[in-house]
Parts: sequence; C-alpha cells; structure tokens
Amino acid sequence: MAFIHGKSAIVLHNEFDLSSFFNDASTSRSIETAETTAFGNSAKTYIVGLQDGTISLSGMFDGAANAIDAEMTDIIGSNDGGILTIAVGGSLALSQRVISALGELTSYEVSAPVGDVVAANAEFQVDGGVGNAISLHALSAETATGNGSSHDNSASSANGGVAQIHVTANTMNNNTVFKVQHSADNSTWADLATFTTVATTVKTAERVAVASGTTVNRYLRSTWTASGAGSVTFHINFARR
Repeated sequence: MAFIHGKSAIVLHNEFDLSSFFNDASTSRSIETAETTAFGNSAKTYIVGLQDGTISLSGMFDGAANAIDAEMTDIIGSNDGGILTIAVGGSLALSQRVISALGELTSYEVSAPVGDVVAANAEFQVDGGVGNAISLHALSAETATGNGSSHDNSASSANGGVAQIHVTANTMNNNTVFKVQHSADNSTWADLATFTTVATTVKTAERVAVASGTTVNRYLRSTWTASGAGSVTFHINFARR
C-alpha cells in the first residue's frame, strides 16, 4: 500500500493551472437508489440509478488577471461551466489517475479575516459525472508533431468515454491539432477523439465525448500535429465509461 501526501496536488481549470492558488480540493460522488422492495421480501431492496458529484476548491484570493478571482467570476452564471482536472497525487505524467469533470460553478465566496490571509472558496456541481481519467500527456511543452507513449488498460471497454485537454501556453505561429487515439494491439492506431483545432497562440480547454456504446480499445495515446514553429504546453486525459 502506498499513501500519498496532498501537498503537491494539481488543479487545472479551463486553460489555467490554478494549483498555486488552492490549498484544498475535494470531490464527492453519489448515486441515486430506487427502492424495489416487494411483498414477500424480508428486507428492503434497491437498484442504483443516476450518478452525481460535486467538487469543492478552497485557497487564497488573488485579484490579478487570469488568477483565481478573475477565473471564477468569469464563469458565474455560465452554462458552459469550467473544465476541471485534479491530480490529487501531484502528477500528470502518463498513466497517472486524475479526476476529470465539467463543473457548473454554484458558489464562490471570498472572505477577509482581520488576522489571516484573504481566502477564496468555489463549489462546483458536476455536469455529466466525475471521470476516473488516465493522463495521456503530462502538462508539458511540445515543439513539433508527435505521438505520446501508450497507456495499457489491460482490456478494452465498451461504453465510450470523455477526452479532455487543457492548453495552458501557446506560442505556435500556426494551427495545432490534438487527438486521442486507440489501438487493440499497440501497433495499429485509429482516431478516437479529435479536439477543435487550436489556432495560433490560442490557450483553451475542451471536453470531447465518445458516445455511449462505443468500443474503446485496450491501448490509448495522445497525438498532436503542429503546422508551425514555437511551442505549446498542454495536458490530455481520457476517462472510460
């Protein structure tokens, strides 16, 4: 058994790494149950229903451009929500487990105690479920077209999933295309999810759903096609369903 310390946790929100502003991140998951108790049962019986989840983030207030206050207030009241990736283990390296979600901001609180640092707290209602994702590309820079190393899931799955990308820095002077590919044999690859083409110097984040009932092969990898010069810093993950 290997325990981990929370000091190095990573929080990505849309196109920003907000880890330096937060000092606590928690995820709650729940599932509805419907009672199926009938005459003759000696105890109540249930079946499971819809999943639900929330994410709570708390930390230190910063009012600078692109810091925590600007990013939270930008999405208040927006149906687009925030694309969130949380690495509680402090690593976005290949094959690391991460939490991925689309969160609707339901509460944002700023408090200024006389004897302590100004604090900021955000609450998100997860839209579409909390993803148990696998990192396919660390948050790092690439300067030319390439493929990520593959992740072996040991078996295929049959219910689609969600691919997620965060582009946090971009000096490319032309477009870049990002994809998640899958393979049955770690040799022949096919496109599974294609993100919207990222234009010159654009920073962005996106979730791409792979439809329920779609087979996701055993092996996964990230791939990127850079048609210009410069560098682009990004993270990609995929959550099977």
